[in-house]
Amino acid sequence: MSRTMVGLLVAMAVAGATGTARGQSPELVERGMAVYAEQRCGLCHSVADEGNAKGPLDGVGSRLTAEKLDLWLTDPKGMTEKTGAERRPAMREYPSLSDEDRAALVAYMLSLTDG
Repeated sequence: MSRTMVGLLVAMAVAGATGTARGQSPELVERGMAVYAEQRCGLCHSVADEGNAKGPLDGVGSRLTAEKLDLWLTDPKGMTEKTGAERRPAMREYPSLSDEDRAALVAYMLSLTDG
């Protein structure tokens, strides 16, 4: 699947008429939660006090756009340089993550809002 197609999937997830916070499809968010668990993201990050407290993701959907979240997954080195992030170990790349799973993970992250 092309990067354009992934962008379209992410945009559709954000623009969905029904769903959770920020218009996320509940099914896509649920799949994203499963991808988060499968990829063991909790080793470096936490959500609702579950996982590594040094990398909280609570509210990330209020702070970052779908595009930026996707870039953290596809170009973490570039995003680290761009944002000046100093966390160690640095975010790793996910080359084996399917485009659909990446879109679902982004939808899940977008659902993690402050309000």
